[in-house]
Amino acid sequence: MRVLIILDPLPELKTYKDSSYAMMVEMAARGHRLYMCEQRELALEGGAAVACTRSLELLDTTGTQDDWYRLGEASVQPLTAFDAVLMRKDPPFDMEYVYSTYLLEVASRAGARVFNDPRAVRNHNEKLSIAEFPQFTAPTIVTRDPARLRSFVEERGEAVFKLLDGMGGASIFRARQGDPNLSVIIETMCQFGARTVMAQAYLPQIVDGDKRVLLIGGAPVPYALARIPKAGEARGNLAAGGTGRAQPLSARDREIAETLAPILAARGLLLVGLDVIGDCLTEINVTSPTCFQEIMQQTGCPVAGLFVDALERAVGG
Repeated sequence: MRVLIILDPLPELKTYKDSSYAMMVEMAARGHRLYMCEQRELALEGGAAVACTRSLELLDTTGTQDDWYRLGEASVQPLTAFDAVLMRKDPPFDMEYVYSTYLLEVASRAGARVFNDPRAVRNHNEKLSIAEFPQFTAPTIVTRDPARLRSFVEERGEAVFKLLDGMGGASIFRARQGDPNLSVIIETMCQFGARTVMAQAYLPQIVDGDKRVLLIGGAPVPYALARIPKAGEARGNLAAGGTGRAQPLSARDREIAETLAPILAARGLLLVGLDVIGDCLTEINVTSPTCFQEIMQQTGCPVAGLFVDALERAVGG
């Protein structure tokens, strides 16, 4: 296959833990030809979605060297020239990201195979999408009303506030009833009613980790990565200093995963990362799910291989 991967700038990738790098290593090992572009290099010309692309050769497949790639000459090509297009640009899911999904949707209509499906990515806000599956979620409200946020904290005793476009644990606050800073936290989050905020009941099981459960091609990976918060933290995200511990799926993890996997796969979401704390689903990540390498290194489970298997099936089908 000729595979185009839309990435962040290559020098920024941390190859020792990056999931996109693990995908590329597996694809290269199978003889697939890799190409890359950055999000800013997507364009619309003559009614067609195109990109300024470069061939990508991996010089190191161990994740240990800084000089790990070689790029070919730049060439503007239609996205339909590739067997698969992988959107692996990290959030934030800002308007530029939305515009990219529109361009990728043009390519999809012309016959390009884009993963994840750009319409599905646009339609599944990573925070709000859990509302479709209330049987698995903790008590949650979404509002821009400061009074309702305060009432939620007072009713629950503790809550976690999130911005709907946040990522990597950024701008997540743990709010407690009676906290003298509660008003400041609410004002900071919702900007006096100008921004919509999600509040979820605080789950004390966070001490055992914020579990990342991967869904690939409509099936759960048998291991999750429990991201354990560092001391004094309420966030398990690796980007926020959490420590990753791979572990088999619990019965509840598997129940959630097996319920959601076929539904999300049918919508064109080849790769999904569920976030589960205790027995509760807290997020559905569809933009650029990670944790491949941590699970692979700790368990030997061939997560990247499972992904490329699913990609090959999707393209072949």
